[in-house]
Amino acid sequence: MRIHLVAIGSHGDVLPFLAIGAEFLRRGQDVILAAPAPFADHAARIGLPFHSLGDNCDYRRITADPELWHPRRGAAALFGNMAAATEQTYRWIAANARKGHSIVVASTLAFGARVAQEKLRLPVITIHAMPLLMESRYASPILPGVPLPAWTPSRVRHWVGRGADKYVIGPAALPTINAFRQELGLNPVRRLRYWWNSPSRVLLLFPDWFAASQPDWPQQARHVGFPIADRFGDTDRLGPRLTRFLRGGDAPLVFTYGSAMRQASGFFRTALAICERLGRRGVLLAPEHGQVPESLPDNLIHVPYAPLSVLLPRSAALIHHGGIGTVAQALAAGTPQMIVPVAFDHFDEAARVKRLGAGMSLSRRRFTPARGARRLRRLLASAEVARACGDLRLRLDGLDGVGAACDAIEQMAPRRRR
Repeated sequence: MRIHLVAIGSHGDVLPFLAIGAEFLRRGQDVILAAPAPFADHAARIGLPFHSLGDNCDYRRITADPELWHPRRGAAALFGNMAAATEQTYRWIAANARKGHSIVVASTLAFGARVAQEKLRLPVITIHAMPLLMESRYASPILPGVPLPAWTPSRVRHWVGRGADKYVIGPAALPTINAFRQELGLNPVRRLRYWWNSPSRVLLLFPDWFAASQPDWPQQARHVGFPIADRFGDTDRLGPRLTRFLRGGDAPLVFTYGSAMRQASGFFRTALAICERLGRRGVLLAPEHGQVPESLPDNLIHVPYAPLSVLLPRSAALIHHGGIGTVAQALAAGTPQMIVPVAFDHFDEAARVKRLGAGMSLSRRRFTPARGARRLRRLLASAEVARACGDLRLRLDGLDGVGAACDAIEQMAPRRRR
């Protein structure tokens, strides 16, 4: 049996697949990962066979698009770019996977894997990393760029989401996908957010207490829990410079706006001002130097990347965009969170963190030095938040979302006959 992992997206999408690949290597499985070109070095570091989808220029072009980070227009930009990778993904699977000897495990946006499932009759498992991808009339997630009041009934949010399918997501992605499907003699896809669920198995990379199963979810969906995969990122260590900084004073505030974000200079300017107002030390995580001022005071440090599972237990709070991977890391570390949502699932994750009592959210418009400092002072002083964070850390302690995902994949894998 060979396991073909296909992940399309940024760190939050690809790192769980690197962790799954590493676990399959440990189990002695034959596994290969197809992902965007910048993750080739990550795979090489753990000895995971790798196939590049696109090149580094493609990845930089997509992540540099300002439209990608708009709450409303971001969906069209994302789905348009991801649909363009459908044929490339399909061609790689068709050339390398064999029916009866292979299984394909694909991220939500790897649309070519679903095409391969229908055309080549290959076993395919879909992995959804975030609750936003599971639509429901009963517990509809919070949609980006749709400022509905908190009391809006779930069925209304669901109706709005169906409208987004028809007027935003469908027009951005389906013409490209369906043109390729027509070449293969397949019928057109009518609604992307329904079709992207493999009819065989859907694995959810979050626990049921974070987003409970709903009556109208696909019956083949299974929770496996959070994959704590940060050590498969750019480095698995803090580095000597950051280590010295952490030893040199009180627990700092940690600020990050995601690995793929290229328009975060305003966020980090506000971070500097907040640290000055509160008299706190700060760690600024940003992959590109242009987003952070070159000259920083002694109480702040900028590093491109740090494994949060090592950094957060030594930190006072995490201020971030609201990506599901970052949320999971903070919950596992028991670290209070302030979420400043940008787009995609960030608004939904912020609502879930707030509901759990593990943090608060602040809109980008309201994320100013004065408001941010006030909210953070309240967050750090809250005994209720500290207690909720401690309880959630214990709840996640010892759980292995990566191992559970691998178990579920192995159960679905085809077996050779004697």
